[in-house]
Amino acid sequence: MVGFRPADVPPSAAVKFVGAGTAACIADLLTFPLDTAKVRLQIQGEARGSAATGSGSTVKYRGVFGTIATMVRTEGPLSLYSGLVAGLQRQMSFASVRIGLYDSVKQFYTKGSDHVGIGSRLLAGSTTGALAVAIAQPTDVVKVRFQAQARSLGRARRYCSTVDAYKTIAKEEGICGLWKDNLPCHFASAFGAGLCTTVIASPVDVVKTRYMNSALGQYSSVLNCAAAMMTNEGPRAFYKGFIPSFLRLGSWNVVMFVTYEQLKRAMMAANHSCKAYL
Repeated sequence: MVGFRPADVPPSAAVKFVGAGTAACIADLLTFPLDTAKVRLQIQGEARGSAATGSGSTVKYRGVFGTIATMVRTEGPLSLYSGLVAGLQRQMSFASVRIGLYDSVKQFYTKGSDHVGIGSRLLAGSTTGALAVAIAQPTDVVKVRFQAQARSLGRARRYCSTVDAYKTIAKEEGICGLWKDNLPCHFASAFGAGLCTTVIASPVDVVKTRYMNSALGQYSSVLNCAAAMMTNEGPRAFYKGFIPSFLRLGSWNVVMFVTYEQLKRAMMAANHSCKAYL
């Protein structure tokens, strides 16, 4: 380690794990309103949608900025951050595993070799992606539920707190209710980028949002949810919330990876200074 600058020293798994989770949380804080607007647009027009969200409202959302403006006007600015606690829990668990452990898993598959093929990269990405989904899935379900429920005077909210949401979903829908399937969405998103990712993943993301937010028994499966969307609303329904999804994806990745690199450098510099002092 002597003679190495902080930037030259490979970051440890712990540094990458904590750095990825923290950077993802910062990115989520800055882009969360776009994510909330995306969810509202995705569930708009859904059969029994008002029953599922508990809003009973006929408010119509038009476009990403129109949706944000409508939410601020009718529900207050804090509505844009409904579900933030679950969102941060998701990022801290999902990004930490998916990004923070990727290099370690890749080295495990290649047995430390410097020559890493595409097969090893895909295998490492699939492993960390699947593990991240398994761990973070309940937080994603709760986040979507909170983002979908509109704030309305005189009506009881579907959930009163994040902890209450976890308990209520587990009680009413069983423990499996916290793991409603969104694995295809995460894998589709993991192997794309920018506009291509949004184009490819948007239909799966819309179905994921609808299915996560659905009442017990509303859909028999993910495929049934997709079929109902096609029958009742047509193919354009699969691209609801496309613009906010694209804007959020781009801005989230920029903030997340820039922050991640800076956090890694800062943590490695602090570790280097501490060892030099000792």
